[in-house]
Amino acid sequence: LVNKKKMYIEPKSLGDIARFITSPQCKSIVVLAGAGISVSSGIPDFRSPGGLYSTLKPDLITATPHQRSLMGSDPTYVVEKEMFLANSFPYLEVRRPFILGTRDEKWKATIAHRFVELLHTKTNKLTRIYTQNIDGLFQQCSGIPKDKIVSVHGSISDVACEVCKKEMNFDEFCDQVQSSIKDIYGSDSNAPAESTPILCKHCGRATVKPKTVLFGSSLPEEFFSYSQEDLPSADLLIIAGTSLLVSPANSVVYRVGDECLRMVVNREQAGHELGINYGQTPGCGRDFFAEGNCDDVFLNLIKELGWEDNLPP
Repeated sequence: LVNKKKMYIEPKSLGDIARFITSPQCKSIVVLAGAGISVSSGIPDFRSPGGLYSTLKPDLITATPHQRSLMGSDPTYVVEKEMFLANSFPYLEVRRPFILGTRDEKWKATIAHRFVELLHTKTNKLTRIYTQNIDGLFQQCSGIPKDKIVSVHGSISDVACEVCKKEMNFDEFCDQVQSSIKDIYGSDSNAPAESTPILCKHCGRATVKPKTVLFGSSLPEEFFSYSQEDLPSADLLIIAGTSLLVSPANSVVYRVGDECLRMVVNREQAGHELGINYGQTPGCGRDFFAEGNCDDVFLNLIKELGWEDNLPP
């Protein structure tokens, strides 16, 4: 269906979305990705019930009694800037298996990631991916140019000193994590019994870490510069696997133009308070809810587009 007043289609199905993607009217596609696109990879979940935060045991972490008390009351202190600058061990010990597993590619890009890769290789209409995930799984998709990926909250696979900002090779960092940081989960018999600092070669401080955004830090400048450039001219915004509760990443939703179609792929509707109405208001049908797990929905969309033979085995 076409809204003649607004001159955009009002999508009612994945088939409508597929036809729009391949139409000349669609020239620029932007993706906003959340944790839901990585669930099927088996990657550790930090925030959900049963995740690393809810099962955190502060007594096992190398920290002062006061720091352990803070983490006991609120596990997100593990990723708080002031805490990290005072003591880098909580961050490094809690995230040790995630850091080392990332180097070993223990978790693989999902069908959802591969769909975005195909968007670029098959249509050349992918303008940017804004991912809220720090897992680096989009970087496994070699068909996506690096400059298309904006890691809004940073990436586990890029490493730098939090103070002087000098970068460190990821493999070298992982070697030091393996030999210097104890395993609080009891899964690595070769881990040291006690943690020792990983020092920055440039400033000498024990503040080297993956370039993930700590609470109390600013988002990467590229999020603000690219989004200002990309969003006004986007024709389709694909919002995948996010509850849209975290700002300012969720501002992407309302910063696109009035005629930009918005497809939300999620297990439940999200973004009502941001202006998404899923066609509930007559004449405002640019928003489409594709209910379900990200991999299932994107596999169906891949089939609608006739791209299933292009998925990696």
